[in-house]
Amino acid sequence: MPAPRKTSRTAAPFLTSIGQLRWGLCCQFLDAPIYFRTATHRYVATLGTTAGRAYLTAIARDNARALAGAVRQCTALGIGAFRLKSQILPLSTHPQSGYTLEDLDEDGTIAAAFRDAGAQARAAGVRLSFHPDQFVVLNSERPEVVISSLQEMQSHGDVASLVGADVLTLHAGSAAGGVGEALVRLERGIEQLTDAARSRIALENDDRRFSPDALLPLCERLEIPMVYDVHHHRCNPDTLDVVAATERAAATWGVREPHFHISSPRAGWGNGDPRPHADYVMAADFPNAWRERTITVDVEAKAKERAVLALRDAGVAGAPGRAAQPSARSRPTPRQRQRRGDTR
Repeated sequence: MPAPRKTSRTAAPFLTSIGQLRWGLCCQFLDAPIYFRTATHRYVATLGTTAGRAYLTAIARDNARALAGAVRQCTALGIGAFRLKSQILPLSTHPQSGYTLEDLDEDGTIAAAFRDAGAQARAAGVRLSFHPDQFVVLNSERPEVVISSLQEMQSHGDVASLVGADVLTLHAGSAAGGVGEALVRLERGIEQLTDAARSRIALENDDRRFSPDALLPLCERLEIPMVYDVHHHRCNPDTLDVVAATERAAATWGVREPHFHISSPRAGWGNGDPRPHADYVMAADFPNAWRERTITVDVEAKAKERAVLALRDAGVAGAPGRAAQPSARSRPTPRQRQRRGDTR
């Protein structure tokens, strides 16, 4: 296997004061009227080439505006990180409907709008990131899946470069053939990434197959950061406790600000499958090992910004946390979830 390719790391420009947490929101808002548009190939294919491109152009332009709006809203709420939707340029890698931004943006105004949104984020101290979809599997046993995954990562890397996002969080993927063989294939896939994607990739432990102690040796050897998801670790425990996993994962980021994830089980602990996420994160689930650290913590919860603010205001950052007890009124309604495509 070839030696790991040395690429310059994209240093995170968004560093908090020592001992402060940067709270992160994932992809969308529950209350603010900020929406990212999407598209389906089935519909675009009915429009014809010219109308289809015009439709996708309008979506790209609207999504650039939505990103700027998301940055402004995060700033207003005191939220310091925002995860972009993976389909911010929908269908860009589709075999029939695919395109590059340049195909849609003859005068460069869409790219300029994305760059401006990124500049606003940097000025406000809002860290941007991506989490490519689960169909991105760099270690698939099927070559065509690896090829499409590389294309998807290239697209994410290009947009990340445009807006200044410094993290592309990816799950390890398939465990076919066993974890050991899967990690060999994963390394092979990583080394085929473009520089824009390779310099930003971070691997996340999952809740079924790849635990922290499986991923950390690869991350440490290839100098790839690990996004430590403590909820996944609790669902898929290994030889490491939370303290040890936190220390080793944080060390993989070097001088950059570590990026972690947190959530709580929808049914509570000990009440069935703990994997589905709850509306809110209970303060008791926030690790003591994370207190007074300089880290980004993405709050993966169905109540979106309400959940971020509830956990932040529960006092978990530097003092013993009390359980956030949101009222029934503050929980997302089924209609709000449906409007945002969030029905899990």
